[in-house]
Amino acid sequence: MAADKAADQGTEKHEGAGTSGITDQEKELSSSALQAFLAGNYDTCLQHLNTLQDINKDDYKITLNTAVAEFCKSNQTTTDSLRQTLNQLKNQVHSVVEEMDGLDDVENSMLYYNQAVILYHLRQYTEAISVGEKLYQFIEPFEEKFAQAVCFLLVDLYLLTYQAEKALHLLAVLEKMISQGNNNSKNGKNESGNNTNKDSSNQKAESGALVEVAKSKIHQYKVRAYIQMKSLKACKREIKSVMNTAGNSAPSLFLKSNFEYLRGNYRKAVKLLNSANIAEHPGFMKTGECLRCMFWNNLGCIHFAMGKHNLGIFYFKKALQENDNACAQLGTGSSDPGKKFSGRPMCTLLTNKRYELLYNCGIQLLHIGRPLAAFECLIEAVQVYHSNPRLWLRIAECCIAANKGTSEQETKGLPSKKGIVQSIVGQGYHRKIVLASQSIQNVVYNDGQSSAIPVASMEFAAICLRNALLLLPEDQQEPKQENGSKTSNQLGGNTENSESSEACRCSILACSAYVALALGDNLMALNHADKLLQQPKLSGSLKFLGHLYAAEALISLDRISDAITHLNPENVTDVSLGISSNEQDQGSDKGENEAMESSGKQTPQCYPSSVTSARTMMLFNLGSAYCLRSEYDKARKCLHQAASLIHPKEIPPEAILLAVYLELQNGNTQLALQIIKRNQLLPSVKTLSDMRKKPVFQPVHSIQPIQMPAFTTVQRK
Repeated sequence: MAADKAADQGTEKHEGAGTSGITDQEKELSSSALQAFLAGNYDTCLQHLNTLQDINKDDYKITLNTAVAEFCKSNQTTTDSLRQTLNQLKNQVHSVVEEMDGLDDVENSMLYYNQAVILYHLRQYTEAISVGEKLYQFIEPFEEKFAQAVCFLLVDLYLLTYQAEKALHLLAVLEKMISQGNNNSKNGKNESGNNTNKDSSNQKAESGALVEVAKSKIHQYKVRAYIQMKSLKACKREIKSVMNTAGNSAPSLFLKSNFEYLRGNYRKAVKLLNSANIAEHPGFMKTGECLRCMFWNNLGCIHFAMGKHNLGIFYFKKALQENDNACAQLGTGSSDPGKKFSGRPMCTLLTNKRYELLYNCGIQLLHIGRPLAAFECLIEAVQVYHSNPRLWLRIAECCIAANKGTSEQETKGLPSKKGIVQSIVGQGYHRKIVLASQSIQNVVYNDGQSSAIPVASMEFAAICLRNALLLLPEDQQEPKQENGSKTSNQLGGNTENSESSEACRCSILACSAYVALALGDNLMALNHADKLLQQPKLSGSLKFLGHLYAAEALISLDRISDAITHLNPENVTDVSLGISSNEQDQGSDKGENEAMESSGKQTPQCYPSSVTSARTMMLFNLGSAYCLRSEYDKARKCLHQAASLIHPKEIPPEAILLAVYLELQNGNTQLALQIIKRNQLLPSVKTLSDMRKKPVFQPVHSIQPIQMPAFTTVQRK
């Protein structure tokens, strides 16, 4: 554990400090203190250190070593006391990590390192990285063991903040450092000035074992890094090294399972997880990792990728139960604000994965079609992951799904007239048909309460989407996550790289345009749609939605001609979801060991399944636009052309109503009534046969359809 490293290295630093100005008695006491510390005799160690403190009261390093020894004596449960002592010592030596600019500051390196370890366990990763990177600049004069500890800590931090390239660079440095140290182990030991009482043969045996352990750790870190980078070929090579060095241990099997999962071999991934012997794991009280919790979480993620969302949510609930059991064993900690991190081993500060698991549950529930339950999970997770733009996008999607309506017409073809006819009044000659209103624009979604209150409303969705846009990096990869998970098997971090960041931006802009239309803010909707269409890496599906949303906003702004230019069916050349779609990039939120493939995803039934069906929608909307300009002949041609491209049962109710409107404009009331009664575009068959004889119809005036308000809900992302 890093805590062990911190304690060990803190004592060693004192022993290796300037030997020229100390007496033989101090040398003997310091050597005895080190031996007692390494043997676990902390009481004896503290006695020697107290004697040293009486002799040399001005040396802060003795105070540092005393604090570390007391911390280890308490089984690493007095984190707050150690943290407070380190802060006092930092103020005492007037040392600020940002001002490290020379070798004189290297004397305080042990103080910095211990602070970085504590920040790491408090999940303050950004601050820990800044300290670690400063230490790395002066790594040359450090003794070998301490330099390795600094590098390993930085590697872990880089992986937690999804900076895999930096982690791989450091791992290469570590490999070189270990190989050189192994070749010159005797010299390294003599330079350190420590362990002078140990036999040389024991030193060699111990150093050889340490080298093997370090190499095994490096291979595991490399696998985690390659998994983050989705570099499967390089990962496959390292997996073999991990299995050779670590055998069938739980960490190695979990990593291999993750690798097979990335390749799409889900059954093999499950088999590997089941073969892991969880009972042999030391337990979260010693390692800070609840293996049972991670096991159920990973099973849930695999079933998510397979499209088995109900099974996935079952496994995530099991993981939550295991997590709650582990937290119950740890207790709630001290009620004293100054000791809220004390009373349990420091490594267990990283045990609680509740928010990562709630994130997973929220994504799974969103796929099942339970947006309100998903909203509750994600709102709780946002307390920790408030700087993750993708999480804000998911919350907005929950709001959209909860407010889009539940009518069957959104997912299936209209089976009856209930979507068209609202009621029938009168009898006989005075019998009248009352048509249903299709307009949903300018609906007030809240009841006067503040939009910032976290409820699943469209107003709150707009706030979430603004947050997401502001949190996205502008040009380059910037890790936004400060509260990532400790292990490689948890979810919830922000894994944005330049490509996924652009895909996320496109999804956010599409959702923003939809929400703005639903709220009646047509100018903002047009602004978002235009920005969406200007994105350099735009999938065909989002391009299709961008044109529809822009056209609808322009129609509402009475700019019909501009809207028609957006609705040219030739604008639709591809409706594949691709890597940029919301439905697929949900999977890439699965953390470094849970990156999703798209094989389990299915296109929503209400979404156009082909370019033909998408162009049909554009033509239906184009007919609506021409009606608004009283160009009824053009509208009729668009309507009939669209109807010829799809099955009669797939014609949406809005198109039926458009046909009724056109016949009424022609004064053909009886035909309009027949269309309503039969729920079919009856004249379209005859008109089509006539039109096919005329070559005039094919090059319709730069055919450009429009999105009516009623169609917008169907086109939700």
